[in-house]
Amino acid sequence: MKMDNNTLVSQKYRRRSQVGDIAHHLRKNKGAMAGIIIFAVLLLIFIASLFISWSAITARNVPIRLTGPSLQNPFGTDGLGRNVFLRVIYGTRYSLAIGFGAAVIAMFFGIGLGSFSGYYGGIADEIIMRFSDILASIPGMLLGMVIVTMLGNSLLNLIIAVGVAAIPIYIRITRAAILTVRNNEFVEAAKAIGLPNVRIIFAQVLPNSLAPLIVAASVNLGMNIIVAASLSFLGFGVPVPAPEWGAIIADGRDFASVAPWLMTFPGIFIMMTVLAFNLLGDGLRDALDPKLKKR
Repeated sequence: MKMDNNTLVSQKYRRRSQVGDIAHHLRKNKGAMAGIIIFAVLLLIFIASLFISWSAITARNVPIRLTGPSLQNPFGTDGLGRNVFLRVIYGTRYSLAIGFGAAVIAMFFGIGLGSFSGYYGGIADEIIMRFSDILASIPGMLLGMVIVTMLGNSLLNLIIAVGVAAIPIYIRITRAAILTVRNNEFVEAAKAIGLPNVRIIFAQVLPNSLAPLIVAASVNLGMNIIVAASLSFLGFGVPVPAPEWGAIIADGRDFASVAPWLMTFPGIFIMMTVLAFNLLGDGLRDALDPKLKKR
């Protein structure tokens, strides 16, 4: 019995791994759990969208155009009689692809440039940070419109446009994180044993600076979706008749007074997606920052 009690005590107070510690604090954060649940539902909707055919979302039925929500058409029909429910569900694949694709592009270039800027300093730092300042001085929407105009309307070009606009965010966050750890003892030890600078940056310094980058990435995913929807709303997004959420809202603006559901349902999906990423970002910030962890 004594041994069993000791075992129970040791299990209760044993040291958790870093991943386990993060998961523990996320479970205690109601906002983060709500974000995870919403994101899980979005993933299920994304999987469901893979089983919807292109013909189903583009099929026109003019006699039932602009009919309100019903059992047959839960989100109503648009000006061409198309099923808005199927179009919104199908559009999940575009919005999530844009959000994650743009984040990958922005992180790849932003983290790479920010790492070299923060680690080397000097002229390299000046050049990279001035490039970041120039890029950040251009409004993201305007920069996105210019890039899409130059490259043409397509899903890939929209991802590139949104990703390029987010690069300065990761440059600055990465640089600030690298500056806090580049003079630590383990970096000096790595230099002393002759490790090349590139290996020190990506194997020693950067892994110890990931916490703020993870939080920034989770929040930036929601912003990417908003920017992409805004560009699609203005006609600089995925080509018609692809049902990206912003494009669906744009199709419904001429019928806002008689068919408000055309703008309401895709708008709700955008709002819930951004809310999920923001809640998850707040939870990760609390879980990764020792000063904010709730014991």
